[in-house]
Amino acid sequence: MAAEVETMFFTGREKPWHGLGTMVEDAPDSREALIAAGLDWDVVQKPVFTQDGVQVKGYYANVRDYDSSVLGIVTSRYKVVQNRDAFAFTDSLLGEGVRYETAGSLMGGRKTWILAKLPEKYIIQGEQVMPYLVFSNTHDGSGAIKIAMTPVRVVCNNTLNLALENADRIWSVHHTGDTGAKLEDAKETIYRAEEYMSGLGRAFDMLSKKKVTDAAVKEYISLLLPVPDGASQTAEKNVLKQRGDIMMRYKYAPDLKDMPGNCYRFINAVSDFATHSKPLRETRNYRETLFNKTMEGSPVTDKAFKLVMAA
Repeated sequence: MAAEVETMFFTGREKPWHGLGTMVEDAPDSREALIAAGLDWDVVQKPVFTQDGVQVKGYYANVRDYDSSVLGIVTSRYKVVQNRDAFAFTDSLLGEGVRYETAGSLMGGRKTWILAKLPEKYIIQGEQVMPYLVFSNTHDGSGAIKIAMTPVRVVCNNTLNLALENADRIWSVHHTGDTGAKLEDAKETIYRAEEYMSGLGRAFDMLSKKKVTDAAVKEYISLLLPVPDGASQTAEKNVLKQRGDIMMRYKYAPDLKDMPGNCYRFINAVSDFATHSKPLRETRNYRETLFNKTMEGSPVTDKAFKLVMAA
């Protein structure tokens, strides 16, 4: 089993956004970044009709202008926020050293994003952690414009986006009301990012002081990935395989194997699993799923964090 699991993380690691999107590092502003990424299109709203020609009042189709693809059906309360407007406020941050790196879309344009690297470097537990901001916009009515902190541990490209009680990681602007004023408020993001990174440093300091044995780590992993009641032999085997994967990362991952036995090391092993492990069944859109977890946060990493903090 060891050799089988070993190949999961000794064959190199991708960036946490999983190779999606277009690199736009030379873009001087968000407009140039969107052009480079093929996101310089508009969304127009058109009335919705039944098959026999009756208009459905109070509902509209969000349609991409250049190919007439329908991105979503929304109510009349929904306000379209074009990609250029959703991301333009980030240009004001560039004067403070923010740099665009990647932009792209998911689900045929229903969700778009632009990613920026903040200028400040953080040293947490003696390691370099780079703070990134992911800005996303949706056109299908499923969600808000979001800004999310995504810190990355440089040595291994693991995301460390924990849900902290004392510092927000995600900020939202809904597609209703005065969206322009809400985007103006979002310019405070860079200051909130500093608060989050400070809170992350304090959390990791506490984790590093919590010693843990290999037996305790095994118990944490069992709680983290329980075998469901009535699970088939195949399902149970898959859970045990994932448990073994995390344990192998904890004990043998190159960036972790020389760390002291503490909860910080355990959280990094779980983060490594959440960030880089491939699914048991590789679906067509698994990279998009991993990207969404990178932005929204990983439930398994947050659960592990709660487990060890409650111990």
